[in-house]
Amino acid sequence: MNTISPIRMGGVDVLPLVEGGKGVSASNGASCGSWAASGGVGTFSAVNADSYDAEGRAIPQEYHGKTRRDRHEELVEYGIKGAIAQAREAHERAGGKGRIHANILWEMGGAERVARGMLKGARGLIHGITCGAGMPYRLADVARDFGVHYYPIVSSARAFAALWKRAYSKTREWLGGVVYEDPWLAGGHNGLSNSEDPKKPEAPYARVAKLRAQMREFGLGDVPIIMAGGVWWLEEWSDWIDNPELGPVAFQFGTRPLLTQESPIPEGWKQRLLGLKPGDVMLQPYSPTGFYSSAVKNEYLAELEQRNERQVAYTMEPVGEHLTEYGVGPRKRPVWLVPHDFGRVRRWEAEGFTEALRTPDNTLIFVTRDKAAEILKDQVDCMGCLSQCRFSNWSQHEPDFTNGKKADPRSFCIQKTLQDIAHGGSLENNLMFAGHNAYRFGSDPFYSNGFIPTVKQLFERIMTGR
Repeated sequence: MNTISPIRMGGVDVLPLVEGGKGVSASNGASCGSWAASGGVGTFSAVNADSYDAEGRAIPQEYHGKTRRDRHEELVEYGIKGAIAQAREAHERAGGKGRIHANILWEMGGAERVARGMLKGARGLIHGITCGAGMPYRLADVARDFGVHYYPIVSSARAFAALWKRAYSKTREWLGGVVYEDPWLAGGHNGLSNSEDPKKPEAPYARVAKLRAQMREFGLGDVPIIMAGGVWWLEEWSDWIDNPELGPVAFQFGTRPLLTQESPIPEGWKQRLLGLKPGDVMLQPYSPTGFYSSAVKNEYLAELEQRNERQVAYTMEPVGEHLTEYGVGPRKRPVWLVPHDFGRVRRWEAEGFTEALRTPDNTLIFVTRDKAAEILKDQVDCMGCLSQCRFSNWSQHEPDFTNGKKADPRSFCIQKTLQDIAHGGSLENNLMFAGHNAYRFGSDPFYSNGFIPTVKQLFERIMTGR
């Protein structure tokens, strides 16, 4: 394996190994600080992060506001307090080594407010802020105002060029690096564009080389690119190391740090990772963000797939082939279906899927009575965890705080499921994010007999190779 040497990142020399930030409570101050203590870049998630009581127990994020706007304010307050708590723990564990980064999602509710509140309350403890899931134009302004470096997450040269020309060129001195997150391999939300086929993955080398060429045009030849998604062993990326075409490169590990002693995910989740097989992680389109995301196949994803398959188009008046009348809801308000779809509906009803829910695309989906009640309750209980949500039709923007569309029952409440699984909830009935290489836990000798390393042991293993 090529020798791994420190690179310049965020104004200091660090080993080019970065912990992926992940989402709700899937990386925290403990894992981040331990990674930084090994000489790399640790990253904690500042997405609805946990804060703690006097006994060190996580404080449940319960919402009491009567309106979505009230609950959204509670969520932002939870987010700021939690992020500050994680930054403090990371700082203590790092012991002055490595770097501490915080990860936010630009599409999360109150993203800029949480970022500013976190950086103000943890001033001097955080060295960098990474951000993806959207086009974070204002990320650079936030970083500049608090004197930290920023690390946008992109999946193409075109996306970075748009960010640079519109905003980042004005704050180039605070650009610490650019994270290239492979949209077919990374876990969590992925930046697939409308022109890219989710079923036809492209090899990352050419895409990253194109990103570097674009960055050189902007005078950014020495700014590191951080490769994220599909990274397991460094020797599998030996042609990237000290490669003049790519320039300085670091490697981000998102999935592997899930399976460490310091990882905050529940023990059952860790054991599930050890037993995954090839193909057990799927790229799916159901997220309320509108992005594709990668998660472990389970009953939760199966139900979403089936829910979306039990779908028919309707019209409000008899038009064309839509000539068969069908009554929707308690009042049986009439809509019109094509005869073939009417037959399908009758079969679904016979199977127990008796409740028809309207979507923003003039279709109906069919679910059980219990599932319909759950969906409607989750939509009503929305706390604005996203900047805008297709599931609940929330938007954080005034004046009406809606996205202007009907709530979409084909999606789900992402805050509810991610909080639940991160704090010991069902592994089958929640969304379980993971990268597509997660199946390698089961075949990698490092994890033989169910061995779960410390962060330090994992870091050293990555450095020394197989």
